[in-house]
Amino acid sequence: MSNRFHSSLLLWILLGIFSFFDAFSQGTIVKGLVRDSLTKETLPYVSVYFKGTVDGNVSDKNGKFSIHTSSNSRTVVASMVGYKDKLVKLKNSQSPQSITIDLAPDSYDLTEVVVKPKKEKYSKKNNPAVDFVSEMIKNRNLSDPKNHDYFSYEHYEKMSYALDNFTKERNAMFEKTKFKFLFDYVDTSTITGKPILVVSFKETLEDVYYRKSPESEKKVVKALKSDGIDDLLPQESVQTMLEDVFREINIFDDEIPLLFNRFVSPLSSIGPSFYKYYLLDTVSIEGKDYVNLGFVPFNSESFGFTGILSVSLDSAKFVRQAKLNVPKDINLNYVQGMTIEQEFARMEDGSRLRLKDDIAVEFNMVEQTQGVFARRVNVYRNHSTEKPDESIFKKKANVIQNEDAMLKSEEYWQANRLDSLVGNEGNITTFMGDLRQVPLYYYTEMLLSIVFSGYIPLEGEHSRFDFGPVNTTVSKNPLEGVRLRLGGMTTAYLNRHWFLSGFAAYGCKDEKLKYRGQLEYSFLPKKEYPTEFPVHSIKATYEYDTDEMAQHYTTNKDNFFLSAKRSGDELITYQRKVELDYKQEFYNNFSYDFITRYKKEYATWLLPFVVVSEDEELPIDDYTISEFKLSLRYAPKEKFYQTRHNRFPINFDYPIYTVSHSFAQKGLLGSDYTSNITEISYTRRFWLSIFGYTDVSLKAAKQWNPVPFHLLLIPDVNMTYFLQSDAYSLMNTMEFINDQYASWDLTYYMNGFVLNRLPLIQKLKLREVFSFRGLYGTLSKQNDPIRNKKDALFQFPEQTYRLGEKPYMEVGAGVENIFKMLRIDYVWRLSYRDHPNIDHSGIRLKFHVTF
Repeated sequence: MSNRFHSSLLLWILLGIFSFFDAFSQGTIVKGLVRDSLTKETLPYVSVYFKGTVDGNVSDKNGKFSIHTSSNSRTVVASMVGYKDKLVKLKNSQSPQSITIDLAPDSYDLTEVVVKPKKEKYSKKNNPAVDFVSEMIKNRNLSDPKNHDYFSYEHYEKMSYALDNFTKERNAMFEKTKFKFLFDYVDTSTITGKPILVVSFKETLEDVYYRKSPESEKKVVKALKSDGIDDLLPQESVQTMLEDVFREINIFDDEIPLLFNRFVSPLSSIGPSFYKYYLLDTVSIEGKDYVNLGFVPFNSESFGFTGILSVSLDSAKFVRQAKLNVPKDINLNYVQGMTIEQEFARMEDGSRLRLKDDIAVEFNMVEQTQGVFARRVNVYRNHSTEKPDESIFKKKANVIQNEDAMLKSEEYWQANRLDSLVGNEGNITTFMGDLRQVPLYYYTEMLLSIVFSGYIPLEGEHSRFDFGPVNTTVSKNPLEGVRLRLGGMTTAYLNRHWFLSGFAAYGCKDEKLKYRGQLEYSFLPKKEYPTEFPVHSIKATYEYDTDEMAQHYTTNKDNFFLSAKRSGDELITYQRKVELDYKQEFYNNFSYDFITRYKKEYATWLLPFVVVSEDEELPIDDYTISEFKLSLRYAPKEKFYQTRHNRFPINFDYPIYTVSHSFAQKGLLGSDYTSNITEISYTRRFWLSIFGYTDVSLKAAKQWNPVPFHLLLIPDVNMTYFLQSDAYSLMNTMEFINDQYASWDLTYYMNGFVLNRLPLIQKLKLREVFSFRGLYGTLSKQNDPIRNKKDALFQFPEQTYRLGEKPYMEVGAGVENIFKMLRIDYVWRLSYRDHPNIDHSGIRLKFHVTF
């Protein structure tokens, strides 16, 4: 299930993609330290904010803080239970300031020579702040605008990312090169005060329509603009991934999905058990009084926030402003700092209207190297609860992009954007033009494009034919020896409906040529590739190639990195296949796939075919099966990162259901056997809040007819040293054969829940992983060549077994996030350990790069 981007280099580019940050008008930045005035010990979790504003933060566990404001406030307030509030006047300077705040305790105990303040005794009982927030939580959904039958608004988003702390001192190497123009585009961030170089900028203007019953939400994209160094990646997939990484922030939910994790909201139903709450001072916003409600997690390593909510003093307890900060102590990769600011307004009926979201993040792949500064600003206007034109809800797509969305003029943007551009945000096109004039960058961009796509374009930016995948050019297996392969595919720049792809491969050991040709017609015009969502196509394939039994991975079998196997006992045949495939996907993420397939399988010295009868055992050269297969798949609200051939899921919030049935009739289209196979599966991720999450994959299948073992249900096994989804790590190839089975694959990611609490080890930010997978199956008499010699069944390979009363099981325990990119599991086989030539246990690796 974890088909994320298993490459640290790819995530580094994606960090740039996530990274969207714009420098804006100058404000006041203050950094500093909070200490006890008597002992000079640092004080953690002190609320520090600009007087009369919600602009503030909470000191970390080392007493450090950083705050900024665009207001005129020149006074900083520090507040903590057990200490007297401290007000600090700032200098009249726009430069970042550094201060130390010493808080005096309300009371203290005198011992012999040491003065110690009383430690904070926080209690949820008889605590006005807890009572206050409990009432907020109880009534949090009453002001939801989606309680109306209809709700609509205009939404503007600007996303940018920049190289962080881009100083001449740190980047002196550019001064005497063709890159010296970079310093002409440097801005200053008012959040950190650091110089930043914006390298990508995106703008979106859309109308959003919501209907309560039947529930539906549609987005009409009116204008879209994008430019930057991330253009080498597929932009629609990038946009989808960004929307999931930086999801819509709703503090009124129990959990806030962010950076592929789940954070506990300050207004969660479990908030009083997760957070400490403090009622701070009152502030005036647009002439109305609000109280600042501060909050910090009980455990700074947990996935929560520190911050302040400005809440009305009336019975509605309306949240006017919110500021959330991600503690630096949590086990979150690459994130050096993150702030979230939100503004709300109240309708006459009490419904809350979101006016603005502002997320700012500092990323760093490796300590002490060039970081990425990211920001996303969302502005919401023209809210309405009136009923819109119903025709908008009749459109099939949830996101409708107007045909001229990417063709809007600068005059249109100036008249319609809901937030002003500042700094060099408006100069990104000029910047990229200058950058691409430098040959070194031009060829580096081209190389990275090949690395990430796996293909080499033969004609530049709008290539009509691409060569690849490059990682399949050379591989190795026992039947072919060294395997050399060349392939490629056409793109929509040649034709938006017709697509051609294929390869030719040669085995140096068997001296045979293998090949595949595929012609596909898409009923929908495509932008670049035929696999773009939604697919509605028919394709014909002719192929002659090898077939590695029980080793059908989600990755390409010719991938060079899969050539290293833990055992040389591979059962490989030759296969000739003719296939016609009709597939249609719908915008609700339901799809069906109907395949007509003619397949001839050829015996090899690695896997001979021997027919068993009452009188003799007769070797044969081949057999033929002609089958029809219908597959149904439903993945509600699924989002994925789209490549040319694969889709890597991004969100895991909803289940995925699949059902399929294949049918073959002896004599029909030359088929040697009658076969019926029914398969079902269920996949889902279960989020466990602060305890991590569990990936669950359940499958079951049944073969209804007597058939040779190739057409039985053979579990996929993982013969490599790298973990593979839905494949058994310690089972041998064709060790078990069934005609019906049920299987499970459970993986529990604890997100460092235990290791984060261990001294010294917590600094490594390691995370625990546990897995348990198994298979329970049976082999009926009709498919057992020992008990059924009437139906011309094939003799099973040596060391093939029938599952007994107990299932096959294996467990794993491991640690991930090693060097922020590596997972190591120790896998242990629990059952059938007496079989010869098996691995009882082993070490398995996986590259897993995530936040």
